[in-house]
Amino acid sequence: MNLSQLKPPKGQKHKNQRIGQGMGSGRGKFSGRGAKGAKSISGYSRMRGFEGGQMPLHRRLPKRGFTNIFRKEFAIVNLGSLDQIQGDSFDPGKLLELGLITKIKDGLKILGSGELKRAIHIKAHLFSQSALEKIKAAGGTAEVIPGVKRAETKAPPPVRVRTPKPAAAPDAEAPQAAAPEAGTPESKKDKSPKKSTAEKAEKTSKPKQAKPSNKEEK
Repeated sequence: MNLSQLKPPKGQKHKNQRIGQGMGSGRGKFSGRGAKGAKSISGYSRMRGFEGGQMPLHRRLPKRGFTNIFRKEFAIVNLGSLDQIQGDSFDPGKLLELGLITKIKDGLKILGSGELKRAIHIKAHLFSQSALEKIKAAGGTAEVIPGVKRAETKAPPPVRVRTPKPAAAPDAEAPQAAAPEAGTPESKKDKSPKKSTAEKAEKTSKPKQAKPSNKEEK
């Protein structure tokens, strides 16, 4: 008995099924792929999320918000955790050695969560307002490391109020038209006398007489 005589028990191993070996093999003609359709053609691959043509789930769900490509991430440290560590002065390098932070990322920021019972000197890129107040109240100092620009909130633009324009002063009375000279001929409008309203009313009230037609004259 040696290793070359070892065999798996009967029924444990099976022959791989061979397709496309003729009609008598049981997997001939269409080779288990069916007659027609995209899946019967070689090279078919289903797109991720494909649901048979209906609107897929990742397109049915609403999309909101956006990703800020200018976002900055800071290593956060609270004053309560600094109070529990031995030492009076801290900076990003020392906090990395102590294992309080794993990565500095875009800078170190100190927050005011927790109580600070002793005076410490700490260097960081950013401090919250509550952290600065607690550090100063305990008698410590906070030094800002330059290099990180804080997001400055822009003041809203001034509101423009439209003031009404002052009324224009009335123009001086136009000088009266000069009388026509003796030698100049008067216009036709000046020569013809103006008709009164009574004469115009009479004209409108008079009925128009019908002209005799040519047949009646003959």
